[in-house]
Amino acid sequence: MALGALYSAISGLKGHLFSMDVIGNNIANSNTPGYKSNRTTFREALVQTLRGASAPSGNLGGQNAIQLGLGMEVASVDTDRTQGVMQSTGILTDMAVSGDGYFVLANGNDKFYTRAGTFTFDKDGSLVNRGSGHVVQGWLADSQGAIPTGAPLEGLHLPLDLSIPGTASTTVGLKANLNASATDSIATMNSAGTTGITRTSGKAKDGAGGQHAVTITGTGATSSTAAGSNLLVPGGLTGVETLASLGVTNAADFSLTIDGGTPVSVTGLTGQSTVADLISSINSIVKGVTASIVNGEVQLSRDMHGDGAVNNIVTSNGVAGNISRQLFGAGVGASFQANNGTASTLQATDVFTPTGGQAASPVALTIHFNETTGVADGLEKLGGGDVEVTSASGLAAGIATIDTAATEHKSSTLVYDSLGTSHTLNMTFTRTATPGLWSWKAGFDGGETVTSGSSGSVQFNTDGSMQSWMYDGGSDALALSPDPGAEPMTLKFDAGTASAFDGLTQLSGAFTARANAQDGSATGSLSSLSIDATGVIAGHFTNGVLRTLGQVVLARFNNADGLERVSGSLYQNSLNTSDPIVGAAGSTIPASIESGSLEASNVDLSEEFVSMIVAQRGFQANARVITTSDQIMSDLINLKQ
Repeated sequence: MALGALYSAISGLKGHLFSMDVIGNNIANSNTPGYKSNRTTFREALVQTLRGASAPSGNLGGQNAIQLGLGMEVASVDTDRTQGVMQSTGILTDMAVSGDGYFVLANGNDKFYTRAGTFTFDKDGSLVNRGSGHVVQGWLADSQGAIPTGAPLEGLHLPLDLSIPGTASTTVGLKANLNASATDSIATMNSAGTTGITRTSGKAKDGAGGQHAVTITGTGATSSTAAGSNLLVPGGLTGVETLASLGVTNAADFSLTIDGGTPVSVTGLTGQSTVADLISSINSIVKGVTASIVNGEVQLSRDMHGDGAVNNIVTSNGVAGNISRQLFGAGVGASFQANNGTASTLQATDVFTPTGGQAASPVALTIHFNETTGVADGLEKLGGGDVEVTSASGLAAGIATIDTAATEHKSSTLVYDSLGTSHTLNMTFTRTATPGLWSWKAGFDGGETVTSGSSGSVQFNTDGSMQSWMYDGGSDALALSPDPGAEPMTLKFDAGTASAFDGLTQLSGAFTARANAQDGSATGSLSSLSIDATGVIAGHFTNGVLRTLGQVVLARFNNADGLERVSGSLYQNSLNTSDPIVGAAGSTIPASIESGSLEASNVDLSEEFVSMIVAQRGFQANARVITTSDQIMSDLINLKQ
């Protein structure tokens, strides 16, 4: 029996040595990208039956078999396919699979599979495995950057020297804001005519640029003015005469009533006061009246211009010897009056003609009257109310022209013709006097010829969203002839969705409106690549175009443990492997691709060291069985001596 123990121990030694080989390989590949660790499982080898089992019989019970094991053998080497940690490399063509999947490689007709995405482009533009040169498999895009449905699996041979022709622009997208409260519309006088306007300042609140033709009709208000007729020296007063010399015996009996109000006494006068003293006292005591000597008589003028029935001067009644009688000629028991003023009949209208546009309907302007004199000294409501129009001497009939500058916002973008030549498209938005309405004009810097659709208007709703985009002259697009040799172009402007805020807006905020997109391009050459999580390889061209060039595919297996390993971190099909399921990451294959990263080995060194200790102890124990069996056999031989 000791001989059987020797053979069992030998099988144990072999098995544990094999386990050490697996452990050593795991540790050796602890830094190998995409490596999956392996483990060894054992099973009992041969069994010797010394006595078979027997069933119960009569008074005897059943007996179990007596069997003796004859050692062990390797049952399997299993692969741990858990996800390894992602390690960033910064190299675009390094790729890692996150999830269940394998990269597909080919060497001629032979297919291989790997988790180690150490790839690079060779001189011919083929994406290959760095270590073996096997070509990475995938799908190639057509000339328009689309991957045809059902495209065959093939090697990713990319044209790294690819250039693409320019394409003509057909649509220009417009976005962002036109300032609803902005105005740069400074008002300046063009011609005052006979209107008496002496000053224009401020900015038109409506922001509209053009010319205002202001027509003033009627006459201005006049003041109630009348000169008295003194009784002693008619028409001969100079101001030095004393009141007594003019027959005034009661200088205290004199008052003036203004506009039917309370009489105001002119005090402080005596017979020795002069006519000049009288005039000075009236001007200082009675507010709203101006006294002076005109043509040798004392004249009273009401400072407030207007209808004499409303704005007038009435003296106290004449009495022999008082001022009303002697200096103004008022009848005894009657007053002297200045009540011949007239009311203003002035009216003003404004006809605004926007720059390059048609004259608008007349708009009535408000006339401003001086609160002290009643003289028409200005106009209101011109340009929305923020333009100040004033007259130093009073308005009069006539026609004045006042210019207002336009409130504009300009923006430029590049568009391209059929040859890929760029053209600078300039857009100018001009505010109009109509609330929410802006005119627009498009033009170019070079020798382009615009045939139609170069101007129009855009209307906004009261909430600032765009209402409509319109072209002048019945056009529906901007038509132009670009450089010689290029095809005629038609550009449509996309200002957004009606009643939405996805395009142009008119809100109270800074001017930001611009052309934010256009669908043309210049001729471009491939400048760089990018790879997304689905494996799509996109080419970035110098003209800003981003085009799909191809797509890396993945494969998965229903029984991935059936794959056979070959050198170079590769797997291949075996007789126990299902057909691969090949498709795009993220759809057919439940995995994603991380460009610029590699999957690290999933070897856990702590587990490997524990397994190493277990294998070592198993080997030592089997070796002890051999030495013990040898000792037993030696003792048996020595029995003969």
